Amino acid sequence: MKKEELQLTTEWDKTFPKSDKVDHSKVTFVNRYGITLAADQYMPKNAEGRLPAIAVCGPFGAVKEQCAGLYAQTMAERGFLTVAFDPSFTGESGGNVRYMASPDINTEDFMAAVDFLSLHDRVDPDKIGIIGICGWGGLAINAAALDTRVRATVAATMYDMTRVNANGYFDSEDSEEARYEKKAAMCAQRLADLQAGEYAPGGGVVDPLPEDAPFFVRDYYDYYKTARGYHKRSLNSNGGWNVIGCESFMNQPILKYSGEIRSAVLIVHGEKAHSCYFGKDAYAAMTKDSKYTDNKELLLIPGAVHTDLYDGGGKDAIPFDKLNSFFTKYLA
Repeated sequence: MKKEELQLTTEWDKTFPKSDKVDHSKVTFVNRYGITLAADQYMPKNAEGRLPAIAVCGPFGAVKEQCAGLYAQTMAERGFLTVAFDPSFTGESGGNVRYMASPDINTEDFMAAVDFLSLHDRVDPDKIGIIGICGWGGLAINAAALDTRVRATVAATMYDMTRVNANGYFDSEDSEEARYEKKAAMCAQRLADLQAGEYAPGGGVVDPLPEDAPFFVRDYYDYYKTARGYHKRSLNSNGGWNVIGCESFMNQPILKYSGEIRSAVLIVHGEKAHSCYFGKDAYAAMTKDSKYTDNKELLLIPGAVHTDLYDGGGKDAIPFDKLNSFFTKYLA
């Protein structure tokens, strides 16, 4: 597959410190739409032979230099070859126009990462897992439902992006009338963008933070808009997705066939996260009337909020020991 020419930074520009236990390099691979994706590869130092591997992505609107890279580097310290990649149209990855999302293309991004790992000369192709964070948690479950090569999946602090787009936060806009108004507004925006000759940005995390902002907005601000997690290429840290960037999520239920996933799935959520209902409901849907429940698990982290599972929240909230034992077991 012909690759686009990407401009990849050579400096360490992550939101987390570089580990001396792994070797880091930049890699690229192409998805089935011809879009070249950029990734950070992490390999355990002095590793020998073919290794179990994990592809990591998320959160939705973040870049690989943020949470995904932290997860990837930490799992590499534990013996896995990992890649953290930027989705199509974002970060250092290719694709025009910029800042668009698609339930199909973004699921394909995960599958393209599995392609890359399956053909990697240092990877055992029968030992590949994926980690999706936030909105990419739902997409990881969708990828696991489609990609039989995926042996184990972790969805951390997950969102179902189709549900939140169609129903609003906490299902507060779950009506035909509310959906119609949102769809009509996006259709009008399409014409405005064409007339303007450019796509209007939707805006990232609100800044300055309003005094009456709800907690989940404050939670996002504390990560994306401060030194804790800000990154210059992150959509959430800056101008956000295009206004119509997530339009097709409105009527694409990505978790429809999750009950048919035969491989292992671990859903990890903060008990106090505003998004916890996504994880609980996804687990319930995945296990209801399913023949494949023995390798499915929901793990709730006491006291943790949504972004605590981005970087630990200063309290080591990410259960890396659990992730290690989960992947070790199911990629054995």
